[in-house]
Amino acid sequence: MQFIVTAWDYKDKDALKRRMDVREDHLSLVVKMKEEGHDLFAAAMVNDAGDLIGSTMLMDFDSREDLDKWLEKEPYVKNKVWEDINVQICKIPNLFL
Repeated sequence: MQFIVTAWDYKDKDALKRRMDVREDHLSLVVKMKEEGHDLFAAAMVNDAGDLIGSTMLMDFDSREDLDKWLEKEPYVKNKVWEDINVQICKIPNLFL
């Protein structure tokens, strides 16, 4: 199953610092998810000033439960970087895979 994960960062004054403190851990997990075929595409969202404010990821897992297991170990979740996470099932045409 394919999913669009849209995650908005917390908006408090320390949010960007928390993001940057665990960014390498997050990116390491992204690489692992990519190697395992779960991470199809990822992008950081920025505001007009270029500040990081969230993430969008296209993920592929066998089930929503498997996606939730990934989120449980995701550094941006564990370290309170992502505040508002929306998960939407989607279908990516084979043309793009």
